Order: sequence, then structure tokens, then C-alpha cells
Amino acid sequence: MRPLGIGLVGTGYMGKAHAVALQSVGAVFNTRFRPVCEMICSTTAEGAACKAIELGFKSSSGHWQDLIANPRVEALVIASPPTTHREIALAAFAAGKAVFCEKPLGSSLEDARAMADMAAASKLPNMVGFNYIRAPAVQLAREMILSGEIGEIIHVRAEHTEDFLADPQAPASWRTRDVSSGNLGDLSPHIINAMLRLAGPIERVVAQMQTVYSTRPGANGPEAVRNDDQADFLCRFKSGAIGAITVSRVATGSKLRYCFDIAGTKGALRFDAEDQNTLQYYDAGLKPGRQGFSKLLTAPEHPDYGAFCEGPGHGTGYSAQIVIEARDFLRAIETHEAISPTFEDGLQVSRIVAAISRSHTEERWVRIAEF
Repeated sequence: MRPLGIGLVGTGYMGKAHAVALQSVGAVFNTRFRPVCEMICSTTAEGAACKAIELGFKSSSGHWQDLIANPRVEALVIASPPTTHREIALAAFAAGKAVFCEKPLGSSLEDARAMADMAAASKLPNMVGFNYIRAPAVQLAREMILSGEIGEIIHVRAEHTEDFLADPQAPASWRTRDVSSGNLGDLSPHIINAMLRLAGPIERVVAQMQTVYSTRPGANGPEAVRNDDQADFLCRFKSGAIGAITVSRVATGSKLRYCFDIAGTKGALRFDAEDQNTLQYYDAGLKPGRQGFSKLLTAPEHPDYGAFCEGPGHGTGYSAQIVIEARDFLRAIETHEAISPTFEDGLQVSRIVAAISRSHTEERWVRIAEF
């Protein structure tokens, strides 16, 4: 057992989630490396000091550079806004520190490419926070696909839709002001990463995007929305499979519709994160009259479930996904082996996001190879 000093940049929703995961991952997975919450950074020194007490960090700062300079901080978790990711990550790699960065990897394709290049050159452990792929049911889906249980994938239908901005009176914020933080930059990376992991590389896309509410209430009156609310795109995978993917932040009634239907030549899989402990499986090999989707409840024999709960069907939650991420990050540091999703995986997602945007603008099919 070996202590490992961790610095955390960002004290919001995801910062708290990572702090909780860092403090529980050792007990859940009995990891060899045990995180020590050394230093936390927020936008002000006063706020950071309060969060250090609240979230269990030894020290704090209002400047992320102090975490980089701290010799007791051996690895960094970046949970600050996307526009800050590049500068912090590059400085951390230059200082010889492993980096875990929340999605999206950067606020632009240029950022993502620079970060992936630096990560590769440094040979330091690096990961991106695509947490939903670590739900035991999603891991089970990948296991079943790789083992050939549904045969060759021929079609994918997927979505990541939420309704946190479905109310037109919801006020303007960084989510509506930053061009890179719209629905395409904020939500689509999660489901794109899932499809790359489950169905393989995407070759080309054709897309349409829309800003449903062009203004939002601001402090001084209506404020223009500078990014998209929803998008649809068709895609063709390198394997020859085709797919349709929807992303939206204004999908009334959707709380976390991170879901997919994957059809293969021998069967099919269905998953919906609003029921994240269930995977639906259709076995086309059963005789007529016995066929139909069966409900597989996650259980200790499924990936990572047993570390949290011994009871089948009792379930894991969102927080468990973050703990599993923390375990994987510690394992990458311990073994010096790349564990997906790495910065390179994050770059591939950013390439597809860029292709979707270009497709909408130019009204044509766009090959990912253009980026």
C-alpha cells in the first residue's frame, strides 16, 4: 500500500464527485495506491479554503499553478471548465504529473490535439472522464459484443438527452455563453465515446444542429445564446454499420437518457441510464415463440459490481462510476499502462464533434479523416 498525493482543480459538482471517489476508492477496491487529498483549487483563496475543509483536503489555493508546484501533488484531477483544461494539463505534464481530465478534453479540437500530443510525448498516465461507460451494465454490453454474443453489429441508435435547459426562462450561464460548451460540446462527447467503445471507429457523419431558444434571461435583460441546444446526426462506422445519434439539453422529460439500441446479426442490446442497472438482451438464436428481450439485472458476476454490493439487482449508482474511474486512474499510474479512455480517446471524440459541426455548417457528409 502506497500513498499518492492528489491535487484537484475545480470544486463544483464534478469536483465534489471526484473528492468523494478519491476518499473511497481504496476501501472499495483495496487499491495498492491510496489517494491522499493534498491540495484543492477554486477560483478564490477563500472559497478554496472552505472547500478544503468540506471535501477533506490538506491545503488549498486560488491558483492552480500552486498545485503544479507542490511536490506532494503527484497526480492532478482537472474538474474545472473546459476552457481551462489545456493550460493546466500541459503544465502538469511538463512537471511530470499524471493527469485525469474531465470531458470534453479541450474546448476545441486544437486544444484536444495539443493535450493528446503532450500526453503521448510525456509518457505519463492520462485519462478522460467519460464516466458512463463504467456503469456495470455498459461494461457488460461491451463484454457481450466483444465475445460475439450479438454477432456483427449492423445498426446503432443512441442518444444523450436531458432537459436541464428545457425551460425557456432558465437563465443565461456559462453553458449558453461559451461557444464550445453548448449541447454539442457538453453532452455529445459522452455518447460519442460510448459508441466508439461499443461499435468501433466512425468513418463519416451528416448532421443538423439547432438553437431552440435564441435568448435567455440575463442580468441586464435578454442575452443571446451562443451555442446549440440540440443536434441529430447519422453516421457510418468503419465496420460498415450505420447509426443515428441524438443529443439535446432541451428534451422535455428526459433526465438522463444516455441510451443505446445496438442490433447485431445474432442478437441485440438495449440500455438506458435512467435504469442503469439493467441491460436488455435479445438472443436471435432462440426458437420462434421463445424470442424476446430479456432483462439482465446487474449482479456481482458483472464487471465491477461486486466491489460495491453483494446482492444481485440491488444496483450501483452514478457515484460508483466515478469511483471506478478513480480505480482505473490509480491502476494506470501503478502499471504505467494506458487505460481507456485516454487523452487519445478524448481527441478522437473531439474530431467527431468537429466533423458534426462542419457537417451542419456546410450541409454535407463529412469524413472524420478531414480532421
